[in-house]
Amino acid sequence: MASVTKVLVANRGEIALRVMRTCREMAIRTVAVYAEPDARSPHALFAEERAVLSGPTPRHAYLDVEQIVRTAREHGADAIHPGYGFLSENPAFAEACAKSGLTFIGPPATSMRAMGDKVEARRRMIAAGVPVVPGTAALADEAAAVSEAKRIGYPVMVKAAAGGGGIGMRVAKGPDDLPAAFEACRRAAQSSFGSPDVYLERYLEHPRHIEMQILADDHGTTVALGERECSIQRRHQKLLEETPAVGLSTSRRRAMAAAAVKAAAAVDYRNAGTIEFIVSGEEFYFLEMNTRLQVEHPVTESVLGIDLVREQIRIARGERLPATTRPRHRVSDQRRGSLAQFHADAPPRPALRTAERAGRAGRQRHQAAPGDLAALRLALVEAHRLGR
Repeated sequence: MASVTKVLVANRGEIALRVMRTCREMAIRTVAVYAEPDARSPHALFAEERAVLSGPTPRHAYLDVEQIVRTAREHGADAIHPGYGFLSENPAFAEACAKSGLTFIGPPATSMRAMGDKVEARRRMIAAGVPVVPGTAALADEAAAVSEAKRIGYPVMVKAAAGGGGIGMRVAKGPDDLPAAFEACRRAAQSSFGSPDVYLERYLEHPRHIEMQILADDHGTTVALGERECSIQRRHQKLLEETPAVGLSTSRRRAMAAAAVKAAAAVDYRNAGTIEFIVSGEEFYFLEMNTRLQVEHPVTESVLGIDLVREQIRIARGERLPATTRPRHRVSDQRRGSLAQFHADAPPRPALRTAERAGRAGRQRHQAAPGDLAALRLALVEAHRLGR
């Protein structure tokens, strides 16, 4: 079994504290890393040991693989937990940990690579019998996109092959929209992921977005721990997650759980991960896999009473999944849980001007002093209506 007695947490903020809390409960010492502006952040003060990271910006510091691995060795850590974001889905980071004799508390690098390449992930899912949205391989040029879109049928979604999280996606409702959507997605893909490769999928109108939490150990056991629905989104970013999904039948839940387990097995996955599905009518399709712990993991923990970070550490040690992680498929077996996320959003200038006019009009109509809540509500509603 791998040794996990001191963990360097290669992250900051809430997720770093979340990992450190479980480590403390397991009597595992932790090492916090921080960029200079985070010197007095809670995560830097909570850990038993701390180390400053150098870099031109905080982001550069938290993405410095060589510096983080070296810091772990200098502090006597035998494992690294990446949290989410930053290096959590970077296969080169997992390989660097292994090369230095450190246990990476996450999936194998090969699994991350397979699921990180969306075209390769689609190929593997098709081979494994997991349903996918009708689509294409990576497209050579715009002419190929036009030809494939005609085959698939409009509307189509142009997506980055190397990306995820909704970044760069563009919808083409007809042939006239496709050239601009294709080029915009390529530019975003190159800027965000370092690769301009894109592919097409049929665009599903008003689908539901439901994901399955999975755990997999080194002994051939993979379990799906139930779903989280995240259909309420703003600009492809999740606003609300809840479980169980409303109106999801027991048979559909079982089918999605089985597909999630099959998807994980197709890339020899181990540790915690999330399989995301698009649900349209009576059909569901594989969307992507998040090869890490997700922001929304507490939703699953709250209804099942399972500490997913604890299970990540136990799996990294080589332990078997306990019987307490058996899946539950009936809504009557579950409590209900939800998580809301707040997003900062800069409204466009026209919306700001309209908000100012609406605020003035509201104050005039209600003969209210500045700061009147009624006028403020009116301004916000009008600004939101125009900004959508």
